[in-house]
Amino acid sequence: MIGVFSIATVIALALQTTITRFLPFAVLMPNLVLVLAVNLGLRYYGAGAALMAFGIGYATDAFSGGLLGLNALLFSLVFILTYGMSRSLLSSTTAIGVIAVFAGVIFIDLGNELAGADLAPRASLGPAMPAILIQAAITALSAPPVFALTAGTARLVGLRQRGLRE
Repeated sequence: MIGVFSIATVIALALQTTITRFLPFAVLMPNLVLVLAVNLGLRYYGAGAALMAFGIGYATDAFSGGLLGLNALLFSLVFILTYGMSRSLLSSTTAIGVIAVFAGVIFIDLGNELAGADLAPRASLGPAMPAILIQAAITALSAPPVFALTAGTARLVGLRQRGLRE
């Protein structure tokens, strides 16, 4: 699991940091690493998955140059909330994953806005909300193919998902 998600994280971070330079609006790039953290919360249970979610967030901090540890905390919280939601609903379907991704993007972006690099809370989040909602929708739409790709890769290398049956 660690190898598959480590490689997927590096690829996702490379895509997120390079493609945004070619897009007219950076908000059009989905948060692929968040999709990986939600996938961990839905389908892989245990301390290894939680540490991997923390590592994904920490790698995001290292690549973004933001406040070190902030995304690690936020990604860990998204993992815990997704894990809790899938366990309480007794399901790990793609629809639940899409909802968790949509809410996770809003949570991560608001967390980064409120505790930004300058550590000064913004007076108003109004101007940032449309961009946050657009990115949440685009990321939620990109979640099912990423879920399928990681599941296929995991099966290819012989990794068994320990999530609940769909």
